[in-house]
Amino acid sequence: MVTSAVEIFDLFMTLQDDYRLRNIYNTSGSSALNTYLEAWLLQAIVDFKPFCKNTLDYDKNTQTFLEELSLEEKIILSRLMIKYWLNKTIQDITQMNLAITDRDYKRYAESANLKEKMELYKIKVEELSQLINDYTLKNMDWENFNKP
Repeated sequence: MVTSAVEIFDLFMTLQDDYRLRNIYNTSGSSALNTYLEAWLLQAIVDFKPFCKNTLDYDKNTQTFLEELSLEEKIILSRLMIKYWLNKTIQDITQMNLAITDRDYKRYAESANLKEKMELYKIKVEELSQLINDYTLKNMDWENFNKP
């Protein structure tokens, strides 16, 4: 049995709310959205591959994994996608041009917004690190751990 990337994309979409992604879905449909999200999934696969008990072999043409992934593995991949989505949000130059009309608040709004996004990114990276550590420890072959 195989796992469709759509399952991971659905989990990803429940973890964040981005009007730009909803707009892609509303104007171009699920196929266009899946193609857009796939770049973040590919990066998530690279991050998770060294730790995953499955091979995470992925077919870009069919947008499927060549084996059945557990729910835990799907969740980890979707949360890793969040990391890359946040990174893109932080580096979005149009967000750096954010301006609020209140004269006293305008100077600090852009800086504060960027700092908060960066702090959220750091928190998510720490959470992901712990999630992957927990997964790795749970799936470790302890009987053969120290055997040559």
